[in-house]
Amino acid sequence: MSRVTLSVSDLRKTIKRKEIIKGLNFELREGEVFGFLGPNGAGKTTTIRMLVGLIKPTSGSIRICGYDVKSDFTKAMKYMGCIVENPELYPFLSGYENLLHFARMLPGANEGRIQDVINLVGLQARIDDKVKTYSLGMRQRLGIAQALLNKPKVLILDEPTNGLDPAGIREMRQFIRALAEKEGLSVLVSSHLLSEIQLLCDRVAIISKGEIIQVDTVHNLLNTQEKIIWKLEPLEKGKRILRGLTEVTETEDGYLITPFQERDAGRWNQELTKQGVLVMEMNRKLPALEELFLELTGGGGGGIG
Repeated sequence: MSRVTLSVSDLRKTIKRKEIIKGLNFELREGEVFGFLGPNGAGKTTTIRMLVGLIKPTSGSIRICGYDVKSDFTKAMKYMGCIVENPELYPFLSGYENLLHFARMLPGANEGRIQDVINLVGLQARIDDKVKTYSLGMRQRLGIAQALLNKPKVLILDEPTNGLDPAGIREMRQFIRALAEKEGLSVLVSSHLLSEIQLLCDRVAIISKGEIIQVDTVHNLLNTQEKIIWKLEPLEKGKRILRGLTEVTETEDGYLITPFQERDAGRWNQELTKQGVLVMEMNRKLPALEELFLELTGGGGGGIG
């Protein structure tokens, strides 16, 4: 198993006597893209601000590559790169001048490293142009290049595809995956675009009202919610038989929905046929992450984001 690069243990934050973050526990591993999902006000941004050292936790621990953020802040942050909300760039400087400015604040971030990150994010052709002429996607790439200057092991991106068009979103998704797979980075992506998280991430943590509801691979999360869609004739008789075997819901257009249970599905089909019900359709349906998200969070958040 890949080594752990970020470890969060019983993380809590209280603001004005109200507990906003309630005992979070999760880990990031080398080379994975980890989705951090929650409705507005769920606590995503508060958590990210604690992870990158912008605010202090009330209690609990954050360890980056083995270093505790509280007791070894400088060493821990050496391995952290982040973009919280929008990248802070100087529009009247060129892309290269922006990187040079930030590199001067980082020990070891020399001109060779600047060239490395330029190549990594694919901005070679436009790096000497002023940032004010960049598209939003190019600015995001330059911001990520800035975050990579200190050779971090953990990269945190808060809404990295926000405002991008579909082509830009696809390009950013491919870029983030390449960072994880080719560079071995652990990338935490906070986003509300559930369809993108489904395509992008290896594992997902779902947070609601300051608590993590579930952490698992996208595949496992969706498999727990897999359904069977039935079209039966006669409908009422089929519904009665299935309800004697499992949970059943009915759609407005006359389809029946049951949980997917591989060992039982064939037996249910056999029982319907045996009792004279025609099985006109029987389809397995894997839910979109959005459906699971809404089911787990109740469709809302509350509190401070």
